Parts: sequence; structure tokens; C-alpha cells
Amino acid sequence: MLGRVSTPDATATRSLIHHPDFRRLWTGDALGQLGAQLTALVLPIFAVQQLAATEWEMGVLNAAEHAAFLVIGLPAGAWVDRMRKRRVLIVADLVRAAVLATVVVTAATGHATVPLLIVAALIISVATVFFDVSHQSYIPGLVGLDHLVEGNSKLQATASVAQVVGPALGGLLLRVIAAPALIAVTVVTYLVSAFAVGRIRQQETPPHPDTRRPLRVEIAEGLRFVVHEPYLRRIVACTSLANFANAVGGAVLVIYVLRTLGLGTAAYGAILSASAIGGLVGAVVAGRLAQWVGEGRIIPLSALVTAPAVALTPLAATGVAPAWPLLVAGGATFGFAVIVYNVAQVSFRQRVCPPPLLGRMNASVRFIVWGSMPIGGLLGGWLGTSFGVLPTLWVSVGITALAALPVVFSPLLRMRDLPGAPVVDEVPPTA
Repeated sequence: MLGRVSTPDATATRSLIHHPDFRRLWTGDALGQLGAQLTALVLPIFAVQQLAATEWEMGVLNAAEHAAFLVIGLPAGAWVDRMRKRRVLIVADLVRAAVLATVVVTAATGHATVPLLIVAALIISVATVFFDVSHQSYIPGLVGLDHLVEGNSKLQATASVAQVVGPALGGLLLRVIAAPALIAVTVVTYLVSAFAVGRIRQQETPPHPDTRRPLRVEIAEGLRFVVHEPYLRRIVACTSLANFANAVGGAVLVIYVLRTLGLGTAAYGAILSASAIGGLVGAVVAGRLAQWVGEGRIIPLSALVTAPAVALTPLAATGVAPAWPLLVAGGATFGFAVIVYNVAQVSFRQRVCPPPLLGRMNASVRFIVWGSMPIGGLLGGWLGTSFGVLPTLWVSVGITALAALPVVFSPLLRMRDLPGAPVVDEVPPTA
């Protein structure tokens, strides 16, 4: 039997700043996010500049970074629901650190290749699947349902700060150190992240083995909840198409900036950092904006902003304005809209899902919304090879516009408040 969802009490008004275990998770998340940003910056640059990667190879590398969400995304949720989530987070950090350390050694000895980077990205994507599913499923039990929006806003703010600091720091460091040295810095951030998460004191009690049912049944439960919840179904469709579009453009973005526009690595890092300021602002104001506009309608309204923002990237090559301001404006607007959208939809799905299904629900959502990205990456690599970088970016813009339709043409646009969490006494048997 599971207890009912707790009602707000005096602790509900106390900021998570005063929550020791959340601070430890927050610290570990911040370092992990910084490491992820440095990795996302340096590996594609290393592949393009020093390993002469082609458009197709960059598409495959982009696909490898998210392939695990498509391959093991669904069973990962059922596995996580059977594990201690804190332990999963630590192991995932250590695996990512070990893989990147291997890349450092091979690069330093002159044995690095694009296929090696692709394999490394595949392994890192597996660790990331478990980290992300555990991370999102860990938050409600760690801070309570009354603090979900605050917790998610703080973690989104951390991600946005990392997006600002990581590329700028990486771009500056690449002026004075080689790419392998920067990857080594990333290894350290993952190790310290694992240490911080390891200091969380709250004890978890995983479900007793006797309560487990066949993996197939548990996976089906999580997927069934996502498909049958009407608002969540539309949100997942929008997010999946948007991520697919982002992967199409992302496959050729580094080539576009470094080769087509002729900007250097430091400029590329600075552009990414300036663009991420929009995401930081979005994370800071997301909660208040949702209260003002309505947590229901903020989802389709933020989705509508993304396509015009993405269109500024290929417009930078047309000469209608200097490339730098267009790239920064587009990235900042896109970052703002995405973070506002994510804070609202992640908080909703955590709140509306019964606690026993959290891991499987999050894994099902990740399978759908991130599983589209490897396919988008491969499509972007093929389009870049067959038709060129600029047409590929415009295809990305078109798909981004289509992605907003499931939430724009829905009751969400007319809703101020979204449904709350159901009261759950036990998990009903599944036939």
C-alpha cells in the first residue's frame, strides 16, 4: 500500500535552498551539466577541425549521442523503478567520466578517430538515459510534490547557467589548450558530480522483489499512462517533433558555423553562451510566467515562439543582417521558449503521475521525445550531404513549426490550470 499524496504544510513555504539533500543534488547536477556542455562543445569541434568529419559523420555522431533513448529508453524506466535512484546517478556519472578519460588518452596518443568518438557517444548516451530517468524520478520523493515547480525551476536555471558558462569557458580554453585537455576537465566535473550526489543522506527503499511483475507488464504500464493521458499525449507529440527538428539542424550546425559562416571556435562558444542567456531568463521567470499566463496555455504559447527563433539561424547566411546578432537573437529566444515550456510540462507530468509509475512514465516520455533525435540526426546528416547545409537548416525550421500544432490545436490553449496529481492508494492490478 502506498500513502496518499501529502497535503501542503508549514514546510511547503520553505525554500529548497534550506533543503540539504536538494543542495547536494543541485551541486552534483550543476557540475554534471557543466561537464555535458563542455562535452557537447568540444567533441563536435574536435571531430570537424582535427578529424575532418564529413556531414554524414557528424549526423551519425549526433545520432549516437541520443541513440540509447531509442534503444533502451523503455526498459530503463522499469529498471530504475526497481533500483535506488541515488546509486544509479552515481554510477552514470562514473561511467561518463571513464569513457571520456578513454577519449583523452587516445587523442593524446594520436589514435583518436571519428568512429571512436561515435562509440564513446553511444556509451555516454546509455549512461545519460539512466541518469536522466533517475534524476527526474528522484525529485518528487526528495523534495515533495509541493516543491516540484521550485525544484524543476532551480534545476532548469542550473542547466541554463551551464549553457552560458560552459561554451564560453570552453571557447576560451580552446584558445590556449588542446581539445583533449578540455575533455579531461569534463572528466573531473563528472567525478565531482558523483561525489556530491553520493553525499545525499536520504535513504531510499526500493520496492520489494516480491512485488515485481514481468518487465513487459511494467513497461506497458508506463507507456499506457503516457498514451492515455490526453494532455500529456499532446505535449509528448509536440516535444518529440521539436527534438526531431532540432536534431536535423544540429547535425550540421557546427559545420555551418565553422565552415559556412567562417566563425572561429571562440566565437562559436561565445554565441552559444550568449544564446543561453535566454534560457537562464526563462528558468528564472518560468514559475511566475505560468502563474500570470496560466500553466496550461503557457505550453502552446511557448511552443509557437520556437519556429521563428530557429529561422534566424539560416537567415544569418543570407546577408540581411550580420550573422552574429541573428544567431544570438535566435538562440536566446529559442532558449527562453524551450525552458519555459519544459518547466511547465515537466512539472505537470511529475504531478499528474502516480508515484509508483514515475520511473516508467519518465522513461516512456524520454523514449518518445528523445528517441526521435537519433533519426533526426541521421536525416540531417543525409540532407547535409545530399542537398547542403543551408537547405537542411530550413527543413529543421519547417518541422519545428509543425511541432507546435499538437498543443496549439488543443484545449491547452484555453486552459489556465492543468490537472493536479491523482490520489493513489495502491497500484491497480494489470491484466
